[in-house]
Amino acid sequence: MLYTVGEMAKILGVPPSTLRYYDKEGLLPFVERSSGGIRMFTEKDHEWLKVIECLKQSGLSIKDIRSFIDMAMQGDEASLKKRLALFQARREAVKKQIEDMRETLELLEFKCWYYEQAVQDGTEERVRSLSLDEIPGQYRNIKGKMKAVHTD
Repeated sequence: MLYTVGEMAKILGVPPSTLRYYDKEGLLPFVERSSGGIRMFTEKDHEWLKVIECLKQSGLSIKDIRSFIDMAMQGDEASLKKRLALFQARREAVKKQIEDMRETLELLEFKCWYYEQAVQDGTEERVRSLSLDEIPGQYRNIKGKMKAVHTD
């Protein structure tokens, strides 16, 4: 089955302008055009676009995604190991991003608890003076990390 830019954009959940931009940036050399010059996407193109979106979401630049596309177009013998290395590097980068976001979420959870307590009390005074042992267990780790930085 063939899909127009608008149809494929709808399937992917992106604006049609995103697909046009990808084409302009050389990310869609595999997409065929009708005799009238209209881009026509296939199921295989959908798979490619999902990979492009994955790489983009992982933080890879358009330039680096284009390099990946170029590697893929060279064929397996020329670039298979390079493509594997690229995906391994992206996987590690995403794992780091996830860990960073977990720490961010922990801090946000702690600060929500902190301010909920302060609002209940009408002041930060009591909650600010709590010792680490008086803070609920799920927040102790993040509170401890916040106090871990000392200036001597």
